[in-house]
Amino acid sequence: MSGHSKFANIKHKKEKNDAAKGKIFTRLGREIAVAVKEGGPDINNNSKLKDIVAKAKSNNMPNDTIERSIKKAAGDVGNVNYEFVSYEGYGPSGTAIIVEALTDNKNRTAANVRNAFTKGGGNVGTQGCVSFMFDTKGQIIIDKEECRQDADELMMIALDAGADDFNEEEDSFEVLTAQEAFSAVREALETAGVPMIEAEVTRIPQTYVKLTAENDIKMIQRTLDLLDDDDDVQNVYHNWDMPEEE
Repeated sequence: MSGHSKFANIKHKKEKNDAAKGKIFTRLGREIAVAVKEGGPDINNNSKLKDIVAKAKSNNMPNDTIERSIKKAAGDVGNVNYEFVSYEGYGPSGTAIIVEALTDNKNRTAANVRNAFTKGGGNVGTQGCVSFMFDTKGQIIIDKEECRQDADELMMIALDAGADDFNEEEDSFEVLTAQEAFSAVREALETAGVPMIEAEVTRIPQTYVKLTAENDIKMIQRTLDLLDDDDDVQNVYHNWDMPEEE
């Protein structure tokens, strides 16, 4: 992970305008609805819901909005008909892209995702064509300025709870866990009062691809922007070594 400051990108994400925040909240609302349908509205008996609520809080979703989403989903379980779908493919210069979506119309979503790849000069591939290039990990990012614990104390809390790795960046700490250990580590940090600015299970590239041609950069950015604008798309993972935001 060295050389990749995650917090620079996260700060940029946090500073997005209200319209973008609204879109993030809508996506989180869908995830909450699916989790409630699968495991019920009691957060203490639904670990998936608990993790999604933590993710929502790290995205600054207000508590009353979270509670409303849970109540709405609990009263509307029969009408929650979102399906999880994923797509894999290639962007410019063989960059790998994975798209995860929650949709009530798979044909619409597939067409939109294919269009985003095509307009960016890439193509959708078969299931498994690029996912082997990523590791599924729990990832927790902590802002150094907000954290009262020092690096050693934080590392011990995380490792004692079952974390795999602890990295210190210039402006943040990163905790990595196996997927199945994520909830326990996140809860241990929460109990210790550690402020988490990002906490979710994600896909981390094993290697990154640098793009130097201006057109390649323009094209992959076009694909990512089109996917970001699609209401069905929940997550996009790629191995482009993006330049850090100034």
